[in-house]
Amino acid sequence: MKPTHPLPVHHSWPLYERARYFALGQLHGPDTLDAVADLADLAAETRVLDIRPGWWECDLANNNRLRWSSEVYDIFGLPRGAAVTRAETVALYEDGSRAAMEKLRAYAIRHRRGFTLDVEIRPATAPPRWMRLIAAPVCIDDRIVKLQGLKFIVPERE
Repeated sequence: MKPTHPLPVHHSWPLYERARYFALGQLHGPDTLDAVADLADLAAETRVLDIRPGWWECDLANNNRLRWSSEVYDIFGLPRGAAVTRAETVALYEDGSRAAMEKLRAYAIRHRRGFTLDVEIRPATAPPRWMRLIAAPVCIDDRIVKLQGLKFIVPERE
């Protein structure tokens, strides 16, 4: 059975609001998130279910080279430390999710904005599931050189 996500999250935000959406390696509690019940509930659930976010980075200046924490490998069902290309990873996204992610990614790079998006993925060794993707560009002078952020599994809801 295909997993369903009743209220997926998707939006773009300015870089000056970066701290509001994430600090790399640590999820904020519901008191620091938008006053949207879905986000506050999800943050509380991740603490209760002990869901750990995975840190990731995509080096735009170096042919989209990926760097992941162990948790991101686990999310995608891939061996920890494996050399993975962006093309191989993007192929694990469901078509609609991949299209939405690519659109927000391009917008983020073009306009120097972060984004948050729920995407459906097909991990290599697990059934399809929803993942929250939080991303922000890293700028050096006037150039965006990397995207980095967090990924974590969105708990299934009854």
